[in-house]
Amino acid sequence: MSKQQNEVPYGTLDLLILKTLETLGTLHGYAIARRIEHVSGDDMQLSQGSVYPALIRLQQEGWIATDWGISETNRKVKFYSLTEAGRKQLRVEVAKWEKATALVTRFLRATS
Repeated sequence: MSKQQNEVPYGTLDLLILKTLETLGTLHGYAIARRIEHVSGDDMQLSQGSVYPALIRLQQEGWIATDWGISETNRKVKFYSLTEAGRKQLRVEVAKWEKATALVTRFLRATS
């Protein structure tokens, strides 16, 4: 039996990655993906094809920094950390998300 994969609105993955790094600190890409899946209650299944392009985009924006290191399985991996610009962007992303969800909530509760 396979799990149904829930789709996340475009741009949400960036928010989830930034929040994960704010919460847990420096992590490698696989750990970031597993953390997001875990917090979602395993309702989300993330592939390398979605996580790594998002990490590259966030790095290009200057919101995360990278450094090579050794993982817990003794492999050379790239670690990601939140920059000060990333902390500011996280606040912007959270505010945008809250505004968007408030708008949708108003429509869902509208009776006329």
